[in-house]
Amino acid sequence: MAKVLLAGESWISTTTEYKGYDSFTSTKLEIGCDDLLQALRGLGHSVTHLRAHDVPEHFPWTLAELNQYDVIILSDIGSNSFTLSNGVFAGGNPSVNRLELLKQWVEAGGSLMMAGGYLSFGGFEGKAHYHNTPIEDILPVTVAPYDDRVEAPQGVAPQTAQANPISDGLGKFPVILGYQDVTPKADSQVLMTVADKPLLITATAGKGRTLAYTTDIAPHWASQEFMAWSHYGEFFSRCIQWLAGDLA
Repeated sequence: MAKVLLAGESWISTTTEYKGYDSFTSTKLEIGCDDLLQALRGLGHSVTHLRAHDVPEHFPWTLAELNQYDVIILSDIGSNSFTLSNGVFAGGNPSVNRLELLKQWVEAGGSLMMAGGYLSFGGFEGKAHYHNTPIEDILPVTVAPYDDRVEAPQGVAPQTAQANPISDGLGKFPVILGYQDVTPKADSQVLMTVADKPLLITATAGKGRTLAYTTDIAPHWASQEFMAWSHYGEFFSRCIQWLAGDLA
């Protein structure tokens, strides 16, 4: 099975409670990928989770560090977290462009997946900002320079667009509650759609493989029905297996 680095899919929330004249503030770390981590590890994958607030300083700085992994997953983490380390933002010092480094790693044979979310692809108010970056160069889709979210509170059902080893045999997919509107590149394969828009797209980049999954791995876009789906873990495991070259 694959060695995976999942970067992102966490956040820190601050709550202010007002009790009459007085108030107090509490801060909490939230992890959005606990179910996915448990499912993938249960299926034999070795998964390291790099929380979003640790990405600016601790995402790999060298090809040698990236080579410890078979697959990198970016989930709900914007491009700024890879380019604005403390040395750059606070110190004004030149540093490694880790978006370019990740591109080099993929083209040399690594594998990259981006999952959807408020800080994926274009993202909320365009803040994920992967448009015109080295990551867009290797993804199987082009990314909008603006807010690309499509909210679907009524629920929309993913559909298989062509036979493929990732979704075949998993039956009917539960509804999702939103997705990103992206444009597949000419040399990509659209494996699944939702509301006639691409949902699961794959391609090669140099010697490597890339995969775009344009909705979330966790609520809110992943509905509770999707999270409880018996094939939840198997689906994402197959995405990883395809990226790692273990599925045709």
